Amino acid sequence: MNQISVEELAQRLSSSDVSIQLVDVREPEELAIASIEGFVNLPLSQFAEWGDQVPTLFNPEAETLVLCHHGIRSAQMCQWLIAQGFTNVQNISGGIDAYSQLVDPSIPQY
Repeated sequence: MNQISVEELAQRLSSSDVSIQLVDVREPEELAIASIEGFVNLPLSQFAEWGDQVPTLFNPEAETLVLCHHGIRSAQMCQWLIAQGFTNVQNISGGIDAYSQLVDPSIPQY
């Protein structure tokens, strides 16, 4: 599985590349504490509610970056997306925790 660093993520976000698909698999309570604009929230705990909608919500050919708190849940999501036929999936290494430490300290840590 491919990884992208939080520094690379920041560069990609600042480029305003509209072709990138951004997925955050954290829980709504986590999003209320800290979030990055532009990510679609698909909480892993609610997989049964959104799992069958993924092919209509996202383009399996487009670059898809997946975020969680530290990178574990997002790695699980990446594996699942690849199994669904997604061809360009990247796990955001270190998650939002690393992003808030290394890129944007205004994002609260939890």
